[in-house]
Amino acid sequence: MSTPEKMDERILLKLFEVLKERKLADPETSYTARLYAKGINKIAQKLGEEAVETAIAAVSESNDRLVRESADLLYHLLVLWSAKGIAPEDVWEELDRRFGTSGVAVKEARKKS
Repeated sequence: MSTPEKMDERILLKLFEVLKERKLADPETSYTARLYAKGINKIAQKLGEEAVETAIAAVSESNDRLVRESADLLYHLLVLWSAKGIAPEDVWEELDRRFGTSGVAVKEARKKS
């Protein structure tokens, strides 16, 4: 996976497709299938753990460690989306909707709704 062709944002879509396929895999041989089998609460817990590990790496560890923890975080986020039936495109559309809008305005709009 070190060729430039595979080193772009498409890797997230490819990974998401693999993760969806793993829903049907054997939990004895697939970590992803094991996560799905444990349910949404466990998946969310793992995502939270990875988020904390990523934050810790950002403030007190090497950039290499931050990269590895970021990859773990993205992986678990994609598992969560898949488990909840959310496609990456749903998130991309939301980001596109917000693009060019002040973060302050987005937060204010949330308060009103």
